[in-house]
Amino acid sequence: MHKITVTQKGQVVIPAEIRKKLNIKKGTKLLIKEEGNNILMIPDNKMHISHMRGALKSKESMIEYLLNERAAEYAKLEREWKK
Repeated sequence: MHKITVTQKGQVVIPAEIRKKLNIKKGTKLLIKEEGNNILMIPDNKMHISHMRGALKSKESMIEYLLNERAAEYAKLEREWKK
């Protein structure tokens, strides 16, 4: 776990170790969500066309597929944060 500080402008610096691990680069969009007393920040670069190819062949709609992918990401983050 890392401790970061919020600037006067509300900005934070994501530690380099985390940026490298999650492939967060200049211009990467992050999804941010408030969950109780926690803030989740999820890189929006996780969804690539290659992930969607399989969904197009299934009976599951693209919206259902994307919602399921997001839910899985949130669940994984929540488990990691509770460690």
